Parts: sequence; C-alpha cells; structure tokens
Amino acid sequence: MSDAALNPETPETPEETEEEPIKQRKNGLYPGVSDELAENMKSGWADTELHDLRPIPQAENTAARRAALSARFPGERLVIPAGNLKTRSNDTEYAFRASVEYAYLTGNQTEDGVLVMEPTKSGHDATIYLLPRSDRENGEFWLDGQGELWVGRRHSLTEAEKLYGIPASDVRELAGALREATGPVRVVRGYDAGIEAALTDKVTAERDEELRVFLSEARLVKDEFEIGELQKACDSTARGFEDVVKILDKAEATSERYIEGTFFLRARVEGNDIGYGSICAAGPHATTLHWVRNDGPVRSGELLLLDAGVETHTYYTADITRTLPINGRFNELQKKIYDAVYEAQEAGIAAVKPGAKYRDFHDASQRVLAEKLVEWGLVEGPVERVLELGLQRRWTLHGTGHMLGMDVHDCAAARRESYVDGTLEPGMCLTVEPGLYFQADDLTVPEEYRGIGVRIEDDILVTEDGNRNLSESLPRRSDEVEAWMARLKG
Repeated sequence: MSDAALNPETPETPEETEEEPIKQRKNGLYPGVSDELAENMKSGWADTELHDLRPIPQAENTAARRAALSARFPGERLVIPAGNLKTRSNDTEYAFRASVEYAYLTGNQTEDGVLVMEPTKSGHDATIYLLPRSDRENGEFWLDGQGELWVGRRHSLTEAEKLYGIPASDVRELAGALREATGPVRVVRGYDAGIEAALTDKVTAERDEELRVFLSEARLVKDEFEIGELQKACDSTARGFEDVVKILDKAEATSERYIEGTFFLRARVEGNDIGYGSICAAGPHATTLHWVRNDGPVRSGELLLLDAGVETHTYYTADITRTLPINGRFNELQKKIYDAVYEAQEAGIAAVKPGAKYRDFHDASQRVLAEKLVEWGLVEGPVERVLELGLQRRWTLHGTGHMLGMDVHDCAAARRESYVDGTLEPGMCLTVEPGLYFQADDLTVPEEYRGIGVRIEDDILVTEDGNRNLSESLPRRSDEVEAWMARLKG
C-alpha cells in the first residue's frame, strides 16, 4: 500500500484558512509540495461527470419507505446517518458498510452520508447529505488520504440526486446546520459521533429509541424488491456450497480455512461480501455454535457443518446451513442424528404460514427433537416434562430461527409483541434451523455421540397460502445430500 502524498505546509494561524489543513504522514518520503507541483495538479483533468444515470432499481421502494417513516413522525426532524470509516490498525480502515437504517431508506452505501427528513406542513422533505467530488483547487483530491486519487471516484451531488431520487447537499455543512436547528429532532444513534454531538442538546434517548424500533419493525415485511434480493442471495449461496463440496479433498490437506476461502470467493464474485462470519466447522467444532476461527483439521469420516451466506450488493444476506459427511457418506449414527434434525426441520417449516404465531415453528421443531432424545434414552421422559423443563436444550441449545434481511439477525430492535410474540404475515422471511449438538466432553451421552453436531438451516418466505423455501435448491434429505455430493465430486 502506497503512502499518500504530503500536504503543503500548515498555515501558522487558523485564521489564514477556512478549511482544516490536510493531515500529513509523519514518516512520508516527501517533505512538502512545491508551488509548481501544486499548480500543475490543478489542471489537465478531463470532465468525468456522468450524464446518463438512471435511478437505482429500488428507488421507488426507498421512496415508499421514507413516506411511511414520514407518516409515523409528523412534524419532527429525522436524522439517519450512514456512519464513518472505522480504523482497523494505524492508518488502515475496515471495509465500510453503511448502517442498515440508512441503506434501507436511501439505497446509498457511502461513508459519512446522512439522510435528513425536514418536517413540512404536508409531511417531510428528504435530503441526502454526502461528500461531493474531491476539490482539485485545494489539492484535497490527491493530498488527502481519502481523496479520490487514492480511494477512487465518488459520485457528484448531481449524480447522487439522479441515482437516489433525493436532493443532495454537502455533508460537511450539515453539523453546523443541525446545531442551529429548532424543533423536535430524532437521530439513529451509534453510527456518527459528529452528528450526534451536533444534536446533543436536542434529542433524548427515549425518542431516538422509538425511531430505531420503528425502522427495525418496518423491515419485518419485505417488499418485492427485497424478496428478489433474498432469492438472489440464496441462489449464490447454493453455488458457494457446491464450490465447497468440490474442494473437500484440498480442505483435508490443509484446514477449515480452505473451505472459508472457497466460499468467500463466491461471495465476492457474485455479491458484496459474506453476510456474516462463515462457520466452517469440521468434526467436534460443529458443536460450537459460532465457530468462526476456522483453523481446525478436516478429516474423512467426520461431519462438516457449513453455515454461510452471500450478501448481495444491496446488503441482503442468505443464511443457510448444511451438515455434510466429509467423505460423502454418513455412517449409521451420523445418519440417525441427521435424520432426526431433518424431521424436526420439516415440522418447523410446515408450521410457517400466515396467521401462525412466530413461536409455532420453534415449538414444532423442539418437540420432534425432544421425542428423539427420549427415544434414544438420553433424557428421561415423558416428552411433555422434557419440554416444560427445557431439558432438551442441553443438546438443542438455540432458538429454531430468526428474521432475515439486511442483517442476518434482522429486525433485532423490534418490540417483542411485533416479533417473537407476534404473528407471521406474508412477506416475512425467517430461518428454520434446528440442531443437535453433543459436546466432546459431555459425559451424559454415549461416547460415540460425543463430538457430533448437526444443523440444517433454510431461508423461508411466508406467502399468502403458506411458505416458500428460498434455499430449496440445496438438498436436505440425507440420501439426497449423499447423491448430490457424489455428483459434484464427479
């Protein structure tokens, strides 16, 4: 990675400039910039303004979402930031991902952006505040570490207006304007400390939490654009799982990281990124729910629990799990446990339908698993007693699913009565993911069970007449899994 160039000498007093001086790198190789070079860099650049831009595909959807937000908070100024770059180490940053609230309402994904909804008599006027093109007169575009010469071109404010269908202004002027603002204000907290500081005497935690909760609950029911993106994410994820099956021999020669890297390649080629840290858990690591170290061995005869999802360019993620026999064939005990989890998932998926309670699919899956544990003699029945006391949870561990969307655990700030204690509606998308996990040090089960973990997870859309499995292209039944793996391995 190259050093950014050094800025001209800093003025002796702040009064000599209206702009904050560009920071220079302490150990940069150039001591300064000559007047001749500074003048040379101002000219000789082609006009790159884009004139034939069309609105982003979801522009009508984001407009409808802003209208719903406006109706919920009439007469109040609403401030939704994208967030800022976060330092990874020293002068390098993590890849930026805009806040879900901001991206959901605008479709924009650039750092430092802020959506402001100004109240009017008839609703709100929306403005998207962004960094404009880099200034060539003051040298910012080539002297600043975040100048366009170093990190790439950004859209002009005029281009942004065409893309997002929202008037655009310079975000560098926003904090000052917000400090002078009057009237009720709400802000989505946790993303932009500078914007929050400008509003510190105008907002309250309670009112801001109401805004966050509304934006979380607004995402419970997906529109057609969102459903299409979730399907796209599932389809790419299925191809990523196929990629993994084809390289299992290479993973055996190396480690779980070969699996992680293989899936990541598919995510980056077809999408924006992975939607969350991939769980590539081989052997006893499959019993650790969030095994993301992915540094263990991959051994023939054991199982691989692969929990991974491709995130689309618009931030919608799949969340799919398959448990695969590394050598392509389940042994007798592995198959027994796998088939029990499959039966539990089938019961859970069948319970997903409009009008059902959200908890129904969890209860249906847990009942099947409790029955199996009693049948195998691992816990004392009857089943009703096991469920009442939650005794099955020693081996089932987690809830059977969650909402899915722009966050892998979507709508997390929603009220309980709207989410976990709520009712399913068409357009909701959730995971159904029962599992059984027998820890390697669990002395309450026979030795042959220890170190076996199985989870099967699919992404289920609630429809008008039931449900649709968005990830159905990946086989689930044990015999189908074996046939699929054999076919992919040639």
